Amino acid sequence: MDKRAVILAGGKGTRLKPFTLVLPKPLVPVDEYPILEIVIRQLAQFNFNHITIAVNHQADLIKAFFGNGEKWNIKIDYSKEEKPLSTMGPLKLIKDLPEDFLVMNGDILTDLDYSNFYRTHVTNKELYTILSKKREDKVEYGILETNEANSLIGFKEKPVNHYQVSTGIYMVNKKVLNDIPYNTSFGFDQLMLKFINDNKNVKVQPFDGYWLDIGRPDDYEKATDIFSKNKKNFLK
Repeated sequence: MDKRAVILAGGKGTRLKPFTLVLPKPLVPVDEYPILEIVIRQLAQFNFNHITIAVNHQADLIKAFFGNGEKWNIKIDYSKEEKPLSTMGPLKLIKDLPEDFLVMNGDILTDLDYSNFYRTHVTNKELYTILSKKREDKVEYGILETNEANSLIGFKEKPVNHYQVSTGIYMVNKKVLNDIPYNTSFGFDQLMLKFINDNKNVKVQPFDGYWLDIGRPDDYEKATDIFSKNKKNFLK
């Protein structure tokens, strides 16, 4: 069985400057490995046999580093965007996708069991599955609640907001491609709003393990520290 993954690696990584001034974000090192190599090693561990990397910005550097994947005993090929297509648009360019496949950002550090995530989606015959993570933000100010006359009617001292976020890791059924325009910038947000408007079911699967998007300098430094201290939790 073709156990396939598409890794989105075409962004410029502007939030991660100055680290991305020379290297594309997927090649920024987390301890001894580029973050994208960690992802590829993990997918190989979970028996994925074919990865397509969607590239645009500094594509030649990414191709030169990862090649055809033989170093990790996995097939790697590439889909090149001639213009930025956002997060979902690149899928429309890939002609040989199987019935179900994994899609993920290339800058994620997680201890997810990718095989279990894949299997649950396929077994339940879902159209689209979003891996979600509970997050909380503590507001560092006292929050004033006022009425139309600007009179104080309530007060919250440094409240904590709880919510679920998309992790940037998805399982996708090939039918989804019918909802994505060809060679047009089309993002995850646009696709989800279209699904909601069309009453199409999207499964949200909560995840309670470790997950971090390294897109910002603070999170990048945190991920590097966590990975270096707990490497065996991420790579077997």
